[in-house]
Amino acid sequence: MSSAPGELAMSRWGGWVDRALAWRLAWRDRLLASPAFQRRAAAFALTRPTARRHARELFDLVAGFVYSQVLLACVQLHLFEMLAEGPQSAERLAARLALPVDAARRLLDAAVSLRLVEHRGEGRYGLGELGAPMVGNAAVAAMVQHHAALYADLADPVALLRASARERRGNALARYWAYDEAQASSDAAAERVGAYSALMAASQPLVADEILDAYALGRHRCLLDVGGGDGRFLATVAERVPALRLMLFDLPAVAERARARFAAAGIAARASAFGGSFLADPLPQGADVASLVRVVHDHDDANAMAILRAVHAALPAGGALLLAEPMAGTAGAQAMGDAYFGFYLLAMGRGRPRRADVLGAMLRAAGFEAVRLVPTRMPLQTQLLVARRA
Repeated sequence: MSSAPGELAMSRWGGWVDRALAWRLAWRDRLLASPAFQRRAAAFALTRPTARRHARELFDLVAGFVYSQVLLACVQLHLFEMLAEGPQSAERLAARLALPVDAARRLLDAAVSLRLVEHRGEGRYGLGELGAPMVGNAAVAAMVQHHAALYADLADPVALLRASARERRGNALARYWAYDEAQASSDAAAERVGAYSALMAASQPLVADEILDAYALGRHRCLLDVGGGDGRFLATVAERVPALRLMLFDLPAVAERARARFAAAGIAARASAFGGSFLADPLPQGADVASLVRVVHDHDDANAMAILRAVHAALPAGGALLLAEPMAGTAGAQAMGDAYFGFYLLAMGRGRPRRADVLGAMLRAAGFEAVRLVPTRMPLQTQLLVARRA
């Protein structure tokens, strides 16, 4: 059957628009790549601000690694904690940092340019607007120091992109996260999960309050946290929702650490930890809400679907799932998803950042319904999808 005249006209119009857009973008690319145009744009008063902004943004991409290393040096030397005591001179800080005065000034001036530190007059330095939130922030400090492994893997990004999955298993990040290869064996060495658990526990406050402020868990009776690490998230939940029963599922060595945390927090009577592999073992029953906090993006599609189906099987009809993690395509934070997490997970050897709509389709394929994106205050840190078991 032939298309209706209106449909044919719309199709032709859409094709013309696509060709016009392609032509315009090709013309723009040729123009911006022209050295002559770049010189004219930098000289002309109306285009000069845009030309300068583009040059600055491009240079920031080139210099980004150096900026991150300035931050790392500040963290490793505990500079922010020193400045929290009050403004100090470069000479006094040099002595406390165990640096030559010239090196201390170089670090301090670099930190000033990055708004980590501020000049306070009379040759003194104080906390900057980006340095002040670093004081006592164990989560961010742990992530900054952890990035040494990521930078080692990114030393040759082309080689990383060309490497096979087997070759990427030798990466620094892949070795760091290799604890999960122990699967559910009861003899998994505690030291294999110690560093992982410490990092996850330190960074968990970045997302726990975001989730709990966005979704009222008080409507439920029991929460199952799948891949819950050493229980830091559930310990936070226990403080916020006193009547909620809590269950955690993770590898045996990790679950053992969670039991110790629950006991130390005085919540062992209402919080249980179960050991196993969510890729091979059934999840414990009895919860009416489950959470996957920064779990799904660590896995490729097949394993991610296996996890979602396992959670679906563990929930009763009408049970809810909270899927919380940084997501690709986050408005205002697109680079975080596709650039940062895209390459972080590539170096790790598995997983990928996914858009909220892609995760929603996966949830529905696993049997969930009524999938909705719940706003969080800091979507750069985490976004939250809520779904219901059909």
